[in-house]
Amino acid sequence: MVGLLATPIKMQLGPLLNGMVIMESFVPSPKLDFPGLKELFARYQAKAPALGVDPLGIGYVPFGYATGQVLAQAVEGTKGLDHSKLADYIHAHSFKTVAGEISYGADGEWSKSRQLFTQFQNLSGGDLNQFRDTTHQVILWPLEYKTGDVIYPYEKAKKK
Repeated sequence: MVGLLATPIKMQLGPLLNGMVIMESFVPSPKLDFPGLKELFARYQAKAPALGVDPLGIGYVPFGYATGQVLAQAVEGTKGLDHSKLADYIHAHSFKTVAGEISYGADGEWSKSRQLFTQFQNLSGGDLNQFRDTTHQVILWPLEYKTGDVIYPYEKAKKK
């Protein structure tokens, strides 16, 4: 289920989302401005609206592209395509990507999580522009990417 990760659904619900806290893959924030990200967005966002999937062109693009960057760096590092060598290399190194520096732990998960927890705040109507930055979908966690504070209790956030 994609649910509230899909911008068209966010637009349809608009102010009904106020106060909701969700886990998000990526939101546009100056705190997430990694090298190469702006150029990637410029290329993809020129195509995204016509594709009809992601009108903002931000949802999954950074991590899809970063996955390719990790693999490319591992191929360069191992000088080959042997799956076992690639896996060992990926587990032993960190990678600079458009989604930031990525490294993996022994369990295969990221060494440092970058899943974002956000809260919708002060949305009015279903205007797409409300989702272009973190003014109305503030990052609560991880702390190094935080762009706002949670409004609670829920009733307070809902009234905004």
